[in-house]
Amino acid sequence: MRLRRQFGTAAALALAAALLVASGTPARAQVLNSAASPIALRAVLSQSLTVTLSGNAVNFNLVSGSANNPGSTSITATTSWILQTPVAIVSLYAFFANAGSALTDGAGDNIPSADFQISDNGGAFTALTNTVPFGGANAGLTLGQTLILLNNRGSRTDVMKFNITLSPLPNLPAGDYTGTLTIQAQAI
Repeated sequence: MRLRRQFGTAAALALAAALLVASGTPARAQVLNSAASPIALRAVLSQSLTVTLSGNAVNFNLVSGSANNPGSTSITATTSWILQTPVAIVSLYAFFANAGSALTDGAGDNIPSADFQISDNGGAFTALTNTVPFGGANAGLTLGQTLILLNNRGSRTDVMKFNITLSPLPNLPAGDYTGTLTIQAQAI
């Protein structure tokens, strides 16, 4: 009985709706819209220039007066960039803070940057005797430069081997010589 009553009510509503549509009388429902609310969007991809090193320590077993004192390991520097235009060149530099004391025993005995050498990507060993944008005067070396022009996203890899020549320092006393070599990139 209840089902029959519900069916009857639904049928009556359907019939009323059909008559309303057939009579052409418009429904009196009103459309109401809210005000538009804009959202301002801003997305920023920041510039970046990074250098990542495969290690941060190299040891040397020095032989007095020898020109051949290789480092215990090579270090790979990966330089990556995302830059805005106009940038033309990304350069990578190695440098010491002071040309006269790249490595020191702390007692006044020093190994100058001119006797510290780097071979970059299998090239010849080259002493750090240039003035570069960072570090001390005559204490640096340009490892490489990459012309980027419109390629504002990229990377380069430099594999560095190290050597200390003691042939210019035949009277260097025995000792524990320490120093800090810094690797830094610049985009211009």
